[in-house]
Amino acid sequence: MGLNSVDFLTLVPQFPTQNSKMKIRQFSKQGGGQVATAMVALARWGIKTKYIGKVGGDELGSFSLDSIRQEGVDVSSVTLEPEATNQFAIILVDGISGERTILWDRDERLMYREGELWKEEVCSGKILHLDGHDIHAAIQCSRWAKEEGIPTVIDIDKVEPLTGELIKEIDFVITSSRFPSRYIGISDQEKAFLELQKHTNGFLCTTLGEEGAMALVDGQIVHSRGFPIKAVDTTGAGDVFHAGFIYGLLQNWEVEKIMKFANAAAALKCLGLGGRKGIPTLKEINKFLLD
Repeated sequence: MGLNSVDFLTLVPQFPTQNSKMKIRQFSKQGGGQVATAMVALARWGIKTKYIGKVGGDELGSFSLDSIRQEGVDVSSVTLEPEATNQFAIILVDGISGERTILWDRDERLMYREGELWKEEVCSGKILHLDGHDIHAAIQCSRWAKEEGIPTVIDIDKVEPLTGELIKEIDFVITSSRFPSRYIGISDQEKAFLELQKHTNGFLCTTLGEEGAMALVDGQIVHSRGFPIKAVDTTGAGDVFHAGFIYGLLQNWEVEKIMKFANAAAALKCLGLGGRKGIPTLKEINKFLLD
């Protein structure tokens, strides 16, 4: 349960300066959003998935929903908000580094209101994946999952007043590289990461971009190195990492193997433009890990 988006991806030779003109290298319109993209990745890897979220009643909403449905993801629990504009993003991708800058907009009517979510739909799977953007809905869903004994995974980057309440409910807290320092208020990444463990009872992991990821295992920080690649676009790398992590959980792998697989999936995604088109196949990931 979480975000979906329509991404307008623009690859440029380098990040533009103010009051300049620049010919773009490549353009692509794709489905995006943290949870929606993770569900698409898992569906491509043979996992049965359901996406729960809201789409707007405009052309963007139709495009976003179709982009998820066509991947074989169950969209029967998606809610249409007729008067709302679907979430979208204009993403500038730097042709030198592959790093992206996201300009986004989200209609407030895409937030769930009281009574619009159903426990039996939220708790219909073996694992519940969330993000922290519609925070009231995420808290409700995580509590329902806990009541039913369903493990929860979260992709969290945003800090707001109820974030602390949310992460207390989560079994696998997987944050962006910036989140621990933002949440704790300590600039030192590892110190902030260790301090963050005091705020959740769940397994804690942080993605580190090209450096890979780190997790707390038996009170010790364990690093899982990244894979050296020439990135075309980093958009969606975190979403695919989360999909890889969930895939590993479903296979009952050890933590180190899960993180290595997730790192490989995220790295390979960066070889293509966009969060969805760049998702590697299982065959590509396994070959990459063997090479």
